[in-house]
Amino acid sequence: MKRMMLCTLIGAATVTLTACKKDEVFNSLPDFLVSDVRQFDYDGNTDDLLTAGLGPEGLASATPPAFVDALNPTPAELRRLAIYNNYRALVDTAPGGGYGSLFGPAVGNASGRIPGQEFIALMQVPGATVPVTVMAQVPDSFDPDFPCMVTAPSSGSRGIYGAIGTAGEWGLKKGCAVVYTDKGTGTGAHNLATNTAQSVNGTLTTEPEEALFRADLDAQSRDDFNSQWQDRFAWKHAHSKQNPEADWGRHVLQSIEFGFYVLNTLHGRELGNGETLRTINPRNTLVIASSVSNGGGASVRAAEQDEKGLIDGVAVSEPNVNPLVDRSFSIRQGNGPALTEHSRSLLDYTTALAVYQGCANQAPGIRDLAPLNGVFNPPVTGQNICHSLFNKGLVSGATQDDWALDAQRILNEDFGVQPEQNLLAPVHFGLAVAQSIAMTYANAYGRAGVEDRVCGLSLAATGSAGAVVPLAPAAEASLFAASNGIPPSAGVNLVYDNAEGQPTNLAVSASPSSSQVDYGLDALLCLRSLAEGRNVVTGEPLEGVQAELHEAISRGISAVRASGDLQRKPTVFVTGRADAILPINHTSRPYVGLNQAVEGRHSNLRYYEILNAHHLDVLNGFPGIGDRYVPLHHYYFQALDLVWAHLTDKQPLPPSQVVRTVPRGSLTTPLTLANLPPIQSEPAEADRIVFTGNQLQIPD
Repeated sequence: MKRMMLCTLIGAATVTLTACKKDEVFNSLPDFLVSDVRQFDYDGNTDDLLTAGLGPEGLASATPPAFVDALNPTPAELRRLAIYNNYRALVDTAPGGGYGSLFGPAVGNASGRIPGQEFIALMQVPGATVPVTVMAQVPDSFDPDFPCMVTAPSSGSRGIYGAIGTAGEWGLKKGCAVVYTDKGTGTGAHNLATNTAQSVNGTLTTEPEEALFRADLDAQSRDDFNSQWQDRFAWKHAHSKQNPEADWGRHVLQSIEFGFYVLNTLHGRELGNGETLRTINPRNTLVIASSVSNGGGASVRAAEQDEKGLIDGVAVSEPNVNPLVDRSFSIRQGNGPALTEHSRSLLDYTTALAVYQGCANQAPGIRDLAPLNGVFNPPVTGQNICHSLFNKGLVSGATQDDWALDAQRILNEDFGVQPEQNLLAPVHFGLAVAQSIAMTYANAYGRAGVEDRVCGLSLAATGSAGAVVPLAPAAEASLFAASNGIPPSAGVNLVYDNAEGQPTNLAVSASPSSSQVDYGLDALLCLRSLAEGRNVVTGEPLEGVQAELHEAISRGISAVRASGDLQRKPTVFVTGRADAILPINHTSRPYVGLNQAVEGRHSNLRYYEILNAHHLDVLNGFPGIGDRYVPLHHYYFQALDLVWAHLTDKQPLPPSQVVRTVPRGSLTTPLTLANLPPIQSEPAEADRIVFTGNQLQIPD
């Protein structure tokens, strides 16, 4: 049938079709793809979409899958290890924590394995120069007569499998296609000494056209850099000069369009003339934008930017959103003070945590009670940080205890960090969460290159004493599968090049200004100054290169601010009150207030704040954490269920509310539904979250 005749017939039968556009009626390869599409079939026995053939037991095992040849892992081996590591990084698989009973591959799916097909490619947004990975998984249970799709942009700075255990699991078990993107993050590690990088399947390559990322350095510039800074790495999120976060929403929207291309490749109506009719399209497909943390923030931005009507609803957990600053409303918890200094940027509050948390770890009531504090944070380092902060006039008091208490006060009062996170923050500091985020995002927002070494920081492997060493070949071969995309990770650490003596692992470096091992506080203060726009020690304005970098960072932050306009899409946020990575007074809470200010009575956003829940469920497997906190993951799946029921059965979304969970008290006591009360369709008045009188009111 000729295309013109077909267009005429379709136009006559479809009221909403106003023109016959090739990409709307006939299936065609999206023009944003910059590589071939690779297709893989998984039988659900030897290999599968969700567990890479490991099954629920293999994912829960403490023993990771091994490579036959540690120096030359195959793409299949790298994929298997990537799925293993990414699943376990976001989901608590420890016995008694709910895995296998309340959530997990086998819950609602006897084998836990999902047969189906996987399609993977590289794409770009207009103006970008670094490729972004996109993937679509289509389970065999997908029903083309009732098509559905779930977005799964990666959490954190993770790679393409970064949301496999969250949005991926829920969508695949529902029989939906799941579309993933690494959002311009992922491992993307360029070894500047060997000129080696990762390809799309994780194997190492020295070919520029095959690499996921290579630093923007010509051969001479790279040689010059290597002559002074040996064995360093450039990292995709930090050093791509792209500020990928500014495009996260567009990446998600592109992943949806890629998903429609894949679905019609599999299920579209072939016309016999080389054309395939797009029988699966946004008008007949239920699409839920989802994921957690950075991935959740990416899906929120996609919903705001959705001009084509691709997204029907949104369900996200602990989203990293930087709301536009709107001080016309305040946030108030219980009878506490009204907070107007909300909506600080990620870099603002993260650099504050990087600077002050190491000292706050030593505060009375924190140092001996915070789980794993003594394991991850040497007391002498914390004391040195306090001493350095005091000498610089950044904390006050007469004793070490006074300084630590003041550091904690600054975080809670000046920066609006919830006191519920105080006991969790030390383990995050020990894991270098704020430190690594501060370094990565300062570079990304400022579009800095690896050669700029912002604040004297670089990335490399380090030895036991902290000195830079070459990364072991076996460790580099597994980077794609082992790294979380933001060092310190998989053997690559933050290095303070300006440390006293020699370039040293930041965690054990001595600052030139103090000659003390204070976690390279001079570097962290430099990052804080770039966020604030002034020297935080002297109070003087920044000058020269630093002033220019601050301006670039400010532009980068403005580019990632969320508008609050969800276009009336049904949306659910779930967030843990004890979130120690993304403080809720600067993310979920002010986004809800901004959305009310923007959409008012037309808003379809619901916000569920979960007590005794935090950001990294994987920590719940450790003593002192799992007995105090419950899995937010459980409520994230509830959020998806609620949005699904609303879109398919028109069930109303429950009002915004606080959910009062019951910690299990001991790791030896298995978690049950008695610990996890459901989100209530009619919550008690004392539990309702309301926006009234230009104030978002949150019950205690």
